[in-house]
Amino acid sequence: MDILDSPIVTIPGISYRLGSIILAEIGDIHNFKTPSQLLAFAGMEPSIYESGEGKGKGKMVKRGSPYLRWAMYHAARLVAIYSPTFKRYYEKKQAEGKHYNVVISHIAKKLIRVLFHILRKEEPYKEAI
Repeated sequence: MDILDSPIVTIPGISYRLGSIILAEIGDIHNFKTPSQLLAFAGMEPSIYESGEGKGKGKMVKRGSPYLRWAMYHAARLVAIYSPTFKRYYEKKQAEGKHYNVVISHIAKKLIRVLFHILRKEEPYKEAI
């Protein structure tokens, strides 16, 4: 991780160990064109079901890398504690009445989008004010 000098460790709550697991599972970030593709690779995109005229979104599909999904869940839990931006997002989702696991999955999805952008641009993470 010292040699890679990845901007992933600039996110509060993501350590060298967790960051190395995430980077190892993602591989080359340039293999993904959009954050949605990275979400799908992690198996965190919502399923879509259709029946006649009714359409809806369901649970996470859980296809893709279980190791990346595990790492993102734990990273989301820690980032919600140490990052003021993610902590506000956590409190907002909790105020909406969502269950703890649902809130953590929302944070993990937001974290994947943030990771996509900081890894593509190779810039350190900056807290939103």
